Amino acid sequence: MVSIRQALTEATAHLAPVTETPRLDAELLMAHALGIAREVLLLNHLDAPTPANFGPLIVRRLTHEPVAYITGTRAFWTIDLAVGPGVLIPRPDSETLIEAAVMHFGKVGPKTILDLGTGPGTLLLAALAEWPGATGMGIDASHIALDYARRNATDLDLAARARFRLGNWAEGLSDQFDLILCNPPYIGTTEDLPADVRAHEPGAALFAGADGLDDYRIIAPQLRALLAPGGVAILEIGHTQSVPVTALLEAEGFAVALARDLAGNTRALMAK
Repeated sequence: MVSIRQALTEATAHLAPVTETPRLDAELLMAHALGIAREVLLLNHLDAPTPANFGPLIVRRLTHEPVAYITGTRAFWTIDLAVGPGVLIPRPDSETLIEAAVMHFGKVGPKTILDLGTGPGTLLLAALAEWPGATGMGIDASHIALDYARRNATDLDLAARARFRLGNWAEGLSDQFDLILCNPPYIGTTEDLPADVRAHEPGAALFAGADGLDDYRIIAPQLRALLAPGGVAILEIGHTQSVPVTALLEAEGFAVALARDLAGNTRALMAK
C-alpha cells in the first residue's frame, strides 16, 4: 500500500515535464481525490493510504488538462469559484484589480459595480464579497460563462446582489456604475501560450487580434458614459501593454494610473 506522502513524491516527478508547479498540482489533485482541503491533507493525511482515484487525475493532468478543470474549482481573492471547460480560469494576477479597487474605495466601497467580460463571475463576485452593501452586473458574450457565473453567485449567497446578462461589452447598456472592472482578452493571436491554456481554455477569452488590443479599442470609448461621478474603471492588461492602452484611455479624456501585480509587472490601469 502506497502512502500519500510517497504518491505525492512520485506524482511530482511525473508531472515535472508538463507543469511549472508539479508538487502543488499533485497536492491539489490529491486533496480533490480525498474531498478535503489541501491544508488538511498536508497537516493530517500524508501517511494515509493513497486513494484509488488519484492516479486517473494525474493521467488527466499529464495531457495538460488544467488542474482547475479537473477539480472543478478555483480560489480567487476570498472566494472559491466553480469553473470548467469553456470558461477562462481566474488568475492570481487578476486580484490586482480588486486590490486597486480596495485602495481606491476603502471599506466604504462602491455602491454599484460593473464587470465587463465577467467569465464565471470572477471580478464581480469577488468585489461583492468584499463590499456587502454593493450590487452589480456582469456581462459576457458566452452562455457557458454566464451559466457558471449564475451558479457561483448562488453558491456564494450573492445572487440577490448580482445580475448577469449576455452582451458584447457595454453595447446597449445605459446604467452608470461607481466601479467598472474589466479583464478583456489581450493576447496577440501569434503569441505563444502554455499547452494548458492554448489547448483547453476558450480562445475568445484569450485572443484579441494581432496586437492583443482589439477589445480595448471597443471598450475605451464606452467607459465614460458608464462611470458615475467620482467612479473609476480598472482594466487588466498584459505586462507590455501599459503604453498603448493608456493612450487609448487618455484619448477618451481619462486620467490613468498604474497598478502592479505581485511580480512587479504593470497589470492594471485605473481610469478616472
